[in-house]
Amino acid sequence: MPRSPGPTSTSQPATSQPATSQPATSQPAGTLLARHRAEELASALPPLLVAAERVAATVAQGVHGRRRVGLGETFWQFRRYQPGDAPSMIDWRQSAKTQPVYVRENEWEAAQSVWLWRDRSASMDFRSAAALPTKRERADLLTLATAVLLARGGERVALLNSGVRPDHGKTAIDRLARLMTDPRSAAASDPLPAVEPLPRHAQVVLFGDLLSPLPDIHATVSGLSGRGLRGHLVQILDPAEETLPYDGRVDFQGLEGEQPLLVPRVEAVRDAYRERLKAQQDGLAALARTAGWSFAVHRTDRSPQSALLTLWGAMAMEAV
Repeated sequence: MPRSPGPTSTSQPATSQPATSQPATSQPAGTLLARHRAEELASALPPLLVAAERVAATVAQGVHGRRRVGLGETFWQFRRYQPGDAPSMIDWRQSAKTQPVYVRENEWEAAQSVWLWRDRSASMDFRSAAALPTKRERADLLTLATAVLLARGGERVALLNSGVRPDHGKTAIDRLARLMTDPRSAAASDPLPAVEPLPRHAQVVLFGDLLSPLPDIHATVSGLSGRGLRGHLVQILDPAEETLPYDGRVDFQGLEGEQPLLVPRVEAVRDAYRERLKAQQDGLAALARTAGWSFAVHRTDRSPQSALLTLWGAMAMEAV
């Protein structure tokens, strides 16, 4: 089923690329596709890091640090000792009961953690013009720039669903960047993150086009917010996905295995398409509001700094 704001084929969004602007290409399967995407992303990593640092530095000049309420020293969990953990964190009593060495994590420490996630499904490879970044490129940039800004403020950051615990400082940024080039990461196709147990009072930030059916997104948000997590939804769209600017006869080619869609007169369905997209965004705003989360829309033809500044303001409000 195509991921779109509405079920009707006449209002399918521009995530299905028009053949008149970008020809459809066949994609290699399985590991070859994963390797290609990983190598492509790895080659772009140095400039991505530079761009992320630049975006974060620009935003940092105009914002204050996140104000946080102390949550005490309530115990959260034991976890296995990892290289780099301070010896003072080791809980010798717990470690004496079993073979592995365990460290003790308190809720206050865990509450300073922010989990980031970005959509890596095929629809994120869309762009309507060569001068624009793809949605995937913008999501990667915003993910890394957010991590840089958080790390500078002393926060602990991690990639959601990566299996890697949060870290802080330059170590966290380097680790997150390496995870973003992992072939398994490049091969991921799920448009929404898996719900996993995270410490209460932590925050999650989800970057994606968020064009999945609203019930699916609601299940993800409620699954995370139900665990006491605060969160932020950032919808990343190409400008053509908001305006559907095409005219005349257009053959739309899907990016995620959808059947081609030939629209004889795009202008005849433009208003209906925009209404469907508005309904999707209204639904996203409503479910975010119900969960106590924030929701923002970012277009790839606008500066990444504006998106990061809006997100940072929402996160600062959450931390008061």
